[in-house]
Amino acid sequence: MHYWVRASSSDFAGTLPQPRSGHTSVNIGKSKVIVFGGLVEKRFLNDIVVYDIDNKLWYKPECTGGTDGQVGPSPRAFHVAVVIDCHMFIFGGRCGGKRLGDFWVLDTDIWQWSELTSFGDLPSARDFAAASAIGNQKIIMYGGWDGKKWLSDVYVLDTISLEWMELSVTGSLPPPRCGHTATMVEKRLLVYGGRGGGGPIMGDLWALKGVIAEENETPGWTQLKLPGQAPSARCGHTITSGGHYLLLFGGHGTGGWLSRYDIYYNDCIILDRVSAQWKRLPTGNEPPPARAYHSLTCIGSRHLLFGGFDGKSTFGDLWWLVPEEDPIANRLRATSPTNITENKDVMMENNNVQSELKVLVLLPLIMPIIQYDFANGHTALLLL
Repeated sequence: MHYWVRASSSDFAGTLPQPRSGHTSVNIGKSKVIVFGGLVEKRFLNDIVVYDIDNKLWYKPECTGGTDGQVGPSPRAFHVAVVIDCHMFIFGGRCGGKRLGDFWVLDTDIWQWSELTSFGDLPSARDFAAASAIGNQKIIMYGGWDGKKWLSDVYVLDTISLEWMELSVTGSLPPPRCGHTATMVEKRLLVYGGRGGGGPIMGDLWALKGVIAEENETPGWTQLKLPGQAPSARCGHTITSGGHYLLLFGGHGTGGWLSRYDIYYNDCIILDRVSAQWKRLPTGNEPPPARAYHSLTCIGSRHLLFGGFDGKSTFGDLWWLVPEEDPIANRLRATSPTNITENKDVMMENNNVQSELKVLVLLPLIMPIIQYDFANGHTALLLL
């Protein structure tokens, strides 16, 4: 059993990050979590906020490096961020209606930004792509939206030589998409969900082999249809790696074909790598409000949820998802000792029911990205 606990002021020192969605949040080893960029109230961000795990401290480092008198990348959201050792690599995203194709790295030992000049098969400017690290040297990126079309291309970057290579994949291909997740699991890249051609939100799971050069495998996609309680179709969700399972949280889907409403989710679903099936994560109390375009970061046995968007509001709240033996879960017992027991059966049912939160979508579904009244678009990515 797991419990959701809203973070309290005693959990952290320092200045918490401001509300946002479409940001990235990545782990630097076991010592730090770095939040970068995002969007709030039509304003795109380029700030760095760091959570020092050992000292339970949020702070803004003094960064150096940049171009044209500006420190670091320009403001953006819906970019990709991948960590290799102590370096956080940033690619793409959007600022207003402009898609970005620049490439940056932040050295978190000295807090220095550098814009990188790469070569090879350079990917086009895009937002809403998804990327993951391959070992401790390469990054793989899939899909996105370039302003005119959904993408289904695959690029591999060598972070030492800074050479991009477009992976030539034969056989059946996943439909082009954006707002999906892409997660390296051993030798395979797993891609789930997203929004694709014509506007439908998808709930398919694909595995890409042949991404590790040393394996000498021919690159190829396979659609996986796993047993169990599969998640509903969605985009803007997160998938976080946690040992023998992957944890999916949140996102949004549509109420049906040509529906004018979007449905936002706050369910937790795990992909068990051992049994190769989907399962609902049992939670013993009310989950946080439904949302998409948030971040969910793994810190030991805990997960830290931050930010997101529910179609109306941008969140700035922080939530812990913890196992029942975690000391943080004791807060619930101390404040409401009978409530948890009473809620267990209810919440087991709730975990199987989609959020009832529905939000009016202002543009037709033929648009690749749902456009809200305050922003140029939303579809998010996960970063492990």
